[in-house]
Amino acid sequence: MKKINKVLIANRGEIALRIIRSLKEIDVKTVAIYSEADRKALHVREADEAVLLGPPPSNQSYLLGDKIIEVCKDLNVDAIHPGYGFLSENANFARKVNSAGIIFIGPSPESIEVMGDKISAKNAVTKFDIPLVPGTKDAITDVDEAKKKAEDIGYPILIKASAGGGGKGMRIVESADDFESQMKLAVSEATSAFGDGSVFIEKFITSPRHIEIQILGDTHGNIVHLFERECSIQRRHQKVIEEAPSAVLTPEIREKMGQAAIGVAKACNYFGAGTVEFIVDDKLNFYFLEMNTRLQVEHPVTEMITGIDLVKEQVRIAEGNELPFKQEDLSINGHSLEVRVYAEDPKNNFLPDIGKLKSYRRPQGPGVRVDDGFEEGMDIPIYYDPMIAKLVTHAADREKAIERMIRAIDEYNITGIETTLGFCKYVLKHEAFTSGNFDTKFIDNHYTPDVLESKLTEEEIELASAFAAQIMNENKKKSTEQTASQNGNAVSPWRKRNRQF
Repeated sequence: MKKINKVLIANRGEIALRIIRSLKEIDVKTVAIYSEADRKALHVREADEAVLLGPPPSNQSYLLGDKIIEVCKDLNVDAIHPGYGFLSENANFARKVNSAGIIFIGPSPESIEVMGDKISAKNAVTKFDIPLVPGTKDAITDVDEAKKKAEDIGYPILIKASAGGGGKGMRIVESADDFESQMKLAVSEATSAFGDGSVFIEKFITSPRHIEIQILGDTHGNIVHLFERECSIQRRHQKVIEEAPSAVLTPEIREKMGQAAIGVAKACNYFGAGTVEFIVDDKLNFYFLEMNTRLQVEHPVTEMITGIDLVKEQVRIAEGNELPFKQEDLSINGHSLEVRVYAEDPKNNFLPDIGKLKSYRRPQGPGVRVDDGFEEGMDIPIYYDPMIAKLVTHAADREKAIERMIRAIDEYNITGIETTLGFCKYVLKHEAFTSGNFDTKFIDNHYTPDVLESKLTEEEIELASAFAAQIMNENKKKSTEQTASQNGNAVSPWRKRNRQF
């Protein structure tokens, strides 16, 4: 075991700042890295030390793995925390970090490699009897062969890039007539995004829910799950609202999914924090989707319902410690929601809306948490993901957590750019969401940009009418008094007050 005294955070923005805060609480020194676009960023200010890497583009700054390792050597850094995105799931980077005698706060390079490829991941979990969506076992590049496989599986099918994620290289095909064109598009997009045109085919689950399980494993073979997160509210295959626990899982299904997630982790000898993602159909049958070998954006909701700081646990595991709790020690406390506050315009197909934060006021109060990396007057850079913040609420039950989130959204004041706050509020108030009867097609089925146009309720219309009538009466009274004054019949102000002489 080696005590970690100084950590470099190989990331930026809200996740870098969130990691720094936990490290401060356990008396670990921090080193921030930044690009020229992030000179004034909060994570740079809050770290004990900060180093400029280069120009704003990621490939000239945050993706410079060798340069980051050199910074660690120069500053006697013990470990690197990669956050999420950038180099967090880069097995070669993790291997170089370890070879340099620096601790990579994450899983082994081998685990990253196995789970980083969807085909190898599925092959790895087969011996643990993990439910899999019907589909091809190996990657396919031949169109004719792929078309035959699709017919065997049965339409609709999903073509997915073997490497990568985020919806890139993914195509839903409804019939054989569309297969060839969609296959070519998927291969082209996968090649462009990941440098690998390999794709695989699986049955497309209609009305799917996206539910994931948080796991923690140590280097001594102990693995636990920290329950589930519901992540079905998405746009462009990327999450916008998450919650824990799910509104639909029974305790029995929760336990089965948790044990399946532990099986996935065992399949690749996993240690650290990781997330096993499942797709769940309308009958609550679940199938393994993939494993993310890093901290997730939505990890705060798990922290809120379990009381466990996942970043601190990552550090403890990286030091070689055993997990301080067993599965039977863990339980769900209340309900938590997270909305991702993006600098995007929901009324314009969620296109990024970059600019200056003219006003920026965070919501406060009981059960409200804001993980962000910005403050008033700062610019949202065009070079990176447009997420401004993660707004998180926690309450005794789901209904109260939703009510608290709506209050927090109303209290969140952001001007100068468009954000997804209005869209998130619309979702939270929609009957499909409040009832729990929703899936990943929520936007397709329930959302059009016009629903965000300002509309008055009947109560607001009545109040506005009453106010207008009051103003009219006051104006009419003033007009009468002015007329009386002009006719020499002005009412004495003393008589108004019943004063007599």
